[in-house]
Amino acid sequence: MVQAAEERRTGRDESEDERADRMWGELMQEIRVAQMGVQILFGFLLTVVFTPKYAALGDTEKTIYIVTVVLGATATGALIGPVSLHRLVSGRRIKARAVQWAARLTFVGLMLLLATTTSSLLLILRVATHDPFVPWLVTAVVAWYLVCWFLLPLWIRRRYTTK
Repeated sequence: MVQAAEERRTGRDESEDERADRMWGELMQEIRVAQMGVQILFGFLLTVVFTPKYAALGDTEKTIYIVTVVLGATATGALIGPVSLHRLVSGRRIKARAVQWAARLTFVGLMLLLATTTSSLLLILRVATHDPFVPWLVTAVVAWYLVCWFLLPLWIRRRYTTK
């Protein structure tokens, strides 16, 4: 059994528990960055409905706003979820499994943050200008996010790893 554990070690000299601890710490640092962004955005969105400008919005803009707020709320929930998960399973000796589920929640949260940011940008640009280029601008920004958040990391992972 000791031999099997030793064979699983690659790259770092750490046990499975040490690896889970390290991965949990790294995940929490990543979540802090994403949480900050989504909470600031969500907080801002919550105030919009109380401004005089909101009453002047058209039905389409109000619908986009409602969808954006719901997306922001769900992104916040997904990105805070790993903290609750950790608190509820702490001490149960399932950290490796908790890290897997927390990583999944974080990925879902990032996807919801992408959707929230996209719909926020669409709403803001529609209100700021009725230019027919708004959908193209939003598409360009979303493409940029996709490159930065997914395509570049996946390319680096494929290019520089052997697994």
